[in-house]
Amino acid sequence: MDTKSELLKKIEEKKAVVSILGLGYVGLPLAVVFAKAGFKVVGIDPVKSKVDLLNSGKSYILDVPTVEVAGLVKSGALSATTDFSTLQNADAVSICVPTPLKQTGDPDLSFIVSSVDELAKYAHPGMVIVLESTTYPGTTRELALPRLEGKGMTIGKDFFLAFSPERVDPGRKDFTTFNTPKVMGGITPACNEVATAWYSKAIQKVVTVSSADVAEMAKLLENTFRMINIGLVNELALICDRMNMDVWEVIDAAATKPFGFMKFQPGPGLGGHCIPIDPLYLSWKLKALNYNARFIELASEINTGMPRFAVSKVQDALNNFGKALKGSKLLVLGVTYKPDIDDLRESPALDVIHLLEQKGAEVSFHDPYVKTISIEGRKKDGVADMMKAVAAVDAVVIITNHSSYDYSAILKNSKLIVDTRNALGKAGKDNPKVVRL
Repeated sequence: MDTKSELLKKIEEKKAVVSILGLGYVGLPLAVVFAKAGFKVVGIDPVKSKVDLLNSGKSYILDVPTVEVAGLVKSGALSATTDFSTLQNADAVSICVPTPLKQTGDPDLSFIVSSVDELAKYAHPGMVIVLESTTYPGTTRELALPRLEGKGMTIGKDFFLAFSPERVDPGRKDFTTFNTPKVMGGITPACNEVATAWYSKAIQKVVTVSSADVAEMAKLLENTFRMINIGLVNELALICDRMNMDVWEVIDAAATKPFGFMKFQPGPGLGGHCIPIDPLYLSWKLKALNYNARFIELASEINTGMPRFAVSKVQDALNNFGKALKGSKLLVLGVTYKPDIDDLRESPALDVIHLLEQKGAEVSFHDPYVKTISIEGRKKDGVADMMKAVAAVDAVVIITNHSSYDYSAILKNSKLIVDTRNALGKAGKDNPKVVRL
């Protein structure tokens, strides 16, 4: 029996040992899905605190219930380690490591490079490897493949390599890792066959495409679509502000059209790992081809300017009440990048707080999911008594519209509210002490 057939047999019988490199928002849910499907899963992460928590049966991610992790750990289906040498026993490996941007705006692929280099030390015939970390088209073929082929193995014969973009939306209940369709693109047809066979054993639907490059581009299209449309409604908010119109009413009116329109909402900026960052990977790649991705660059410019626009709304609102921004006491409600999660990655709230403090405001914050934040390297603790702070400050600034907040009580007890998310809805529309984005 050849190498491919032996590996497919292991996968079919669920005797293949699965390793997940990176146990964050993508890796841990994926590890749990494979373990629940009947595979033995070993998660690998350099952060010992994560590994210790997982091995004690505890989850550190809201979307993954501790009771689920505890059961899988107890049964022996799931374990974690900081030791990469365990990869020598793995048959199937998913790489789920971060891909941030450098301060220069260039892609930072150091986590992928270090992970693949570690993997290459222990790679062996009969191994299937899937990269899930979002990156620019060509990364799997140009960066990962040469490092693995250097082991003297032949792609599509001795080992199998593919790209499958993660589609995690933290806090979402209707679409999870299990039932969100997974795009899969292999380096060769055999790579596609093996990787698809593996993922199909744990995930409801796998959509195969012709190459890893196509799969990488599909992911960037998904997030670029959202980034550009959010940029459009953010610019609409700027336009409506100048024309003295209610942007929320305009959007709601347009959304009544049952076809040809998709509702997006403005806000104080973009957050999360994907939407603010991933399109810039494509923009960077295209610069090497002497092409300027104009839509991406323009949308990024608009979106990155929204925190300053939010600050200007706070300044104007205070001015209308006879208060200067400098010296005013402000309470920011919600610092995560979206409602009802604990994820601070690229959150615009951090930019808004920093800008307000730069202008001399005394800024406190409250978030039911986050107790401490870091502003320019300085630790800042949230207020313990939110309603007491609401009544004490000169203005409340709603940045993240968590569903657990009692907005009617906040409205009643506050002096002034700047609502950047339309969290108050109709109650805030004609209220003289509410300023909306």
